[in-house]
Amino acid sequence: MLKMILPMILLLPTITLCKSKQLWPTALTHSFWIALLSLQWFKPSSELTAFFNCYLGVDQISAPFLILSCWLTPMMILAGQNNLTMEPTSRKRTFILITISLQVLLMLAFSTTELIMFFIAFESTLLPTLVIITRWGSQMERLTAGTYFLFYTLIGSLPLLVALLTTQTYTGTLSIYMLQLSPSPHTMYPWTQTMWWLALFTAFMIKMPLYGLHLWLPKAHVEAPIAGSMILAAVLLKLGGYGIIRMMMTLTPPLKMPSYPFMMLALWGMIMTGLICLRQTDLKSLIAYSSVSHMGLIIAAMLTLTEWACTGAITLMIAHGLTSSMLFCLANTNYERTNSRTLLLARNMQLLLPLMGLWWLLASLTNMALPPTINLMGELTIIVSLFNWSIITILMTGLATLLTATYTLYMLITTQWGETPSYMKTIPPTHTREHLLMMFHILPITLLMVKPELIQGI
Repeated sequence: MLKMILPMILLLPTITLCKSKQLWPTALTHSFWIALLSLQWFKPSSELTAFFNCYLGVDQISAPFLILSCWLTPMMILAGQNNLTMEPTSRKRTFILITISLQVLLMLAFSTTELIMFFIAFESTLLPTLVIITRWGSQMERLTAGTYFLFYTLIGSLPLLVALLTTQTYTGTLSIYMLQLSPSPHTMYPWTQTMWWLALFTAFMIKMPLYGLHLWLPKAHVEAPIAGSMILAAVLLKLGGYGIIRMMMTLTPPLKMPSYPFMMLALWGMIMTGLICLRQTDLKSLIAYSSVSHMGLIIAAMLTLTEWACTGAITLMIAHGLTSSMLFCLANTNYERTNSRTLLLARNMQLLLPLMGLWWLLASLTNMALPPTINLMGELTIIVSLFNWSIITILMTGLATLLTATYTLYMLITTQWGETPSYMKTIPPTHTREHLLMMFHILPITLLMVKPELIQGI
């Protein structure tokens, strides 16, 4: 682990000291080599967990998330390059430094074996993300979006901190592996146990986000630059899912009843956000709401507390991270050429940018969970596990799947076909950088179809 974290940390002084002409090549080359080195975590270990010291370790659950966060760093730098072309070197350098700092914090969050260290890293990711949204966002509403993002996260974090300190008081440890051998943190009253469980999961439900606690997400996505949208959709939402899986494995909830309201909100939220997507006029907002719908399916699965459901949840989280990041990159290519995110103002792009139309088709089919993509494997596993938990859930999951296909096709048809607006007769052509970015997204999605067990946490 240290041979991955230390090069990433040492990249900070490298970027600070290198010349302006070497800034982008240096950042891209180093971060891409680190991403390639991270693929070694896919190699199965003879032990269930590979401990590097008493605080850091990697197992089958954390390895896919670590590799995803490492793989996304060079793509964030590549995607944000065009937005910063006209800015001074100091701001370019600051952007790359913040991106690398965020990557280091994410690696610590996914690899730590102590819950209090996970909490610190989990909350520390707030600051770099907030700077990216508020400093490089394109609209004035970015300040409102940053405020929503800040206060939603902080309000959910306080109960989590109290719950972790209470657990430390009762068990004497916050090690993920020692807590599995410890007695239940609360032996007093059922009501106390229920409140402790709710406090423990509030921050993760907001981070995912759960429907009803999701208002910060569309604002943050719409106002963030492309790099901010990519890291939010691909990795930061998955911090909540990773936290729920870790807590479920480590601290069994005292009763089944506390999870029922969350389950109902998640299942109902899938349908509601699917309907909201159908009436969106903003392309980035549509993709953001589709993330809320997918996260609702993942939350419902994890609350069933079955191994089958957790396997499907991890698979879908990795698949959604790559797919949604690719969709945001595609939306950004339209925005850079039309200066508008409105769907009706960027029609018939397939005629103007034919190769980009192929990337749109592949991303849309993956988002719809077309066979044999890993998205389908994750969704089918989750739907089957929910059906075993309660037969009536097939109505909600089936309707949500239908809505997902509907709004994805609506997005594809609106952007790629139709009558070309009169002001769009000439637009800049696509660049090699953009096609390379799409290829880096679609390549892991394609390769994981051959060996999906790499990301299934088993």
